[in-house]
This record gives sequence, C-alpha cells and structure tokens, in this order.
Amino acid sequence: MGNFKAGFVAIVGRPNTGKSSLVNALVGSKIVITSHHPNTTRNPIRGIINRDNYQVIVVDTPGMHKPKTALGNRLNSMVNENIDSTDLVLLCLPADEEIGAGDEYIAKQIKGNQLHFLVVTKIDTVSKSQLAKKLTQVNNFANKLNLAKAEIVPVSAKNLDQTDLLLDLISKALPESSALYPTDINTDQAQELMVADLIREAAIEQLYEELPHSVMVTIEEMGERLGGKIFDITAVLHVERDSQKGIIIGPQGVKLKEIGSRARKSIEQFIGMQVFLQIHVKVSKEWQKDPKLLARLGFTEVLSD
Repeated sequence: MGNFKAGFVAIVGRPNTGKSSLVNALVGSKIVITSHHPNTTRNPIRGIINRDNYQVIVVDTPGMHKPKTALGNRLNSMVNENIDSTDLVLLCLPADEEIGAGDEYIAKQIKGNQLHFLVVTKIDTVSKSQLAKKLTQVNNFANKLNLAKAEIVPVSAKNLDQTDLLLDLISKALPESSALYPTDINTDQAQELMVADLIREAAIEQLYEELPHSVMVTIEEMGERLGGKIFDITAVLHVERDSQKGIIIGPQGVKLKEIGSRARKSIEQFIGMQVFLQIHVKVSKEWQKDPKLLARLGFTEVLSD
C-alpha cells in the first residue's frame, strides 16, 4: 500500500492534564477511563486510529510526578519506557494551569526528534484572551528548552475543537509503514483490564476525597452466561487498610451498591449486553509499597527503588 503511514505516539504530561480525554477524543470512543482527579491512568493504554492512508497508535500514559511509593516509581518507569519506544511524543499543557518545573522535567526526558507537539489542552475552560496569553507562554517555554521543531496546537477534547487538525498533523509526521495492528480494532486494551478500570473509575468518583489513590481492582471471573444474554463478572476491590474497607462499603453497604450500579452501567455500554456484577472488598495491606503484591496486581516489571 503506497504512502501508507503508521506509528506510535506517546501522550505525556503531568497528572490531570487532559491526556486520557484527548486519547478518547482522537480515537472517537471511550477506551480510557477519565476523572477530574489526578493519577487515574495506571497502565499505558493504546488507542488505534484507522484511516484509509494511515494508522495512528496513541499511547495514553500515567501522569509523571514525584513518586512516594513503589507504585509511583513504576508509573514513572512506564512513561519513560513508552517515550523511548514511540515515533512521536505529544506533551499536554493545560490552558487553565501555569507551566511549571514538572512540565520542564518531562520535556527534558524526551529526545528532540520525538517531541513533535506541545498540545494546549482544555481550551474550553479559558477565554480567548487567556488562551492568547497561554500560547505566548508555551512559545516561550519551547524557545527556552530549544523545542523549536515542536508544533503548538490548542485543542479541546470536550468540544472536539481542533482534534481533527491534530490528528492530521500527527499522521503527516509518522514514518511510512504498513498497518501495525488489525484495522478493525480501536484498542489493544484487554477486555478484562478495561472492565477493572471501569469499576475503579466508579470507585474514584464515589470515594476520591476519602481514598484518593488506595483503590485497585482485579477480576476474579468473567464471561457470558449460558444463552449469551447476561455477562457475569466477579471483581475484587483492593484497599490498604481495614478502615478503608468500611468507607468503601458504607452504612448498610450503600456506598458499595452505588459503585456497583455506576460501574455496571459503564460496563454494559462497553460490552453491549446485560451485566451481573459482584464486587468484593479486600484489604491488601500497603499494596502500593509492596513490589510482590504490585506484581500480583498486574504491575509485572521490576520496580525501581
């Protein structure tokens, strides 16, 4: 297939800079959970965008931050691994936040030929005059760090403003290649991981103030019931302390029921059939700091100290 292009694009940035929302907007469907709260993404997730003359694989990465736990170290390692293995890198800089040392640190991790785009996200949250000032700041940031080749693109994932333009610019910057994934899928995310993430998303929205980063979900069993009309899921919601278990369950189990109801609706939309969901709550003490337990929960790479 002549002139066909394909390649990987890492979407990076500090926590809560609109990375996951941008991935969903570019792909055209929800493949990554989103939240107003930072550090929602915990695994690199690939969204696959197929067009007649190109295939773009966008990689949503966890927000880079100063780690305080083994989990934090692992998340940062994931970002660096994905930066090293992609053709292009796109750095998200939200329009409603000042550029800071964290943004500078991330930009310096990226090889000059990879960092192609400085994307100003969340432009729907600021006025036109504020956006103009922000674009000037981003241009100064690029000059300061010798990022002259990086193109500055303002977008709104919420309103889909300029997301098509960004995708077009990305596709033109990719190398010539045949398709790297089947052209009839939009993610390589395993169904089980997506289901676990949708349950975690529901828990985050219900309990973020009480349990910001202490929740992890694993799937015990999952599959269609005989007859193919109901999809059964048994999940475990892990917390770190006994007191957190009580918070998640709530008085007379009301909190856990709310989480289950919210998660079931999202999973039904994702799977396309009726879901019977059972969630058990388990105390896995200090799971964020325990490399062995992190490995059992799916973080299989060696953790840095």
